[in-house]
Amino acid sequence: MKKHFLAIDIGASSGRHIVGWLEDGAVQTKEVYRFPNGVAEQDSHLAWDVDALLSHVKEGIDRALERFPDIESLSIDTWGCDYVLLQGEDEIRPCYAYRDSRTEAIIDAVHEKIPFEELYARTGCQFQPFNTIYQLYDDLQKGRLEGVTDFLMIPEYLMWKLTGVKVREYTNATTTGLVNAETREFDSEIVRRLGLPEGLFPKLNQPGTAVGEYKGIKVVLCATHDTASAVEGIPMDGEQLYISSGTWSLLGVKSPAPLTDENSRLANYSNEGGVGYIRYQKNIMGMWVVNRLRDELCPDKPFPEIVRAAEESAFDGVVDANAQCFLAPESMKAAFDGTLSIRPESTGDYFCCAYRSLALSYRDAIRELEENTGKTYEKLYIVGGGAKNAFLNALTQEATGKEVIALPIEATALGNLKIQMEGVISC
Repeated sequence: MKKHFLAIDIGASSGRHIVGWLEDGAVQTKEVYRFPNGVAEQDSHLAWDVDALLSHVKEGIDRALERFPDIESLSIDTWGCDYVLLQGEDEIRPCYAYRDSRTEAIIDAVHEKIPFEELYARTGCQFQPFNTIYQLYDDLQKGRLEGVTDFLMIPEYLMWKLTGVKVREYTNATTTGLVNAETREFDSEIVRRLGLPEGLFPKLNQPGTAVGEYKGIKVVLCATHDTASAVEGIPMDGEQLYISSGTWSLLGVKSPAPLTDENSRLANYSNEGGVGYIRYQKNIMGMWVVNRLRDELCPDKPFPEIVRAAEESAFDGVVDANAQCFLAPESMKAAFDGTLSIRPESTGDYFCCAYRSLALSYRDAIRELEENTGKTYEKLYIVGGGAKNAFLNALTQEATGKEVIALPIEATALGNLKIQMEGVISC
């Protein structure tokens, strides 16, 4: 009798419930539920509706059980950095979103206590203004940590709501900027020097650890950071480059040990947890710019038509896709207009510019990666939403000189399922 497993994969714009099972030595999958996700403005801040997330998680589980009543286990992965604060069993709201600007005013204060050079040497975590370390320090300064007993990353929070058990998982914790790259546990020295409550940082659990049960289904930890699960789901031929292409483009390689040298810091490469390895990777801009342009310029136009218009455009202007102005602008079109010396004349021009700029950002990141690792790679595996874009893939192959292998698969869900199927994995 086949054993069925449920992967709940939640991204910044949507979530999906995917049931998987082994058949003839291969993993077969069936999507049983999909739901929207997104940030909302709350008191001049950007926040997540975690109540809606939980409701969708439970609804999707019920839908899965209707079709597959013998589900063995389930696990949840999401984006990194964001969390819910708890006072015992009581939640502190709002649950701020990483795109909120609340940390901008306190980054310098954090670096006055611990210079970023030292932070990077200890954690290997790339600088992003929304890293959890800055969010928590803002909470501390605003008094939001008074009486707080726990902070749970989003997947941990959702699994707690299902099981009543609080756990902390390694791969997602490495997105916080608070995990020591060598010990692979929270860094007590960083916690002490920032004055954060030490009780918020217990021992970390590895992917494969059992959490509890929900409606008779075992709840276990996958690699709860979605990119960590995605990398597990890529059928790579040896040690090669990868891009998990979604809202962000996560570009990197598997490494047996962290690289926390000065060149890696200056290139802003991160050392994040994998299942038995380090993901030496960089967060660079992804489909966020394309999606925002579509929302603004042609919300009803299907993506195949958008890509066709971009292919037909002769516009050769490019932007620095990783510039701060593209992170959360009120108008993505205005952000492009303000950066380009020659303004695009058509919708296709804007998308052509966006795709060409993304391909060049991949090229530059790969050059840095190869210099820092001292290795040259032949292949670049692309998974996620961007893998379906043949035009972008062709531009990427041309820009990077790498053989692009685009796999339009649910890599994150496959990695999530793989870990469940293999059971407890020691990292």
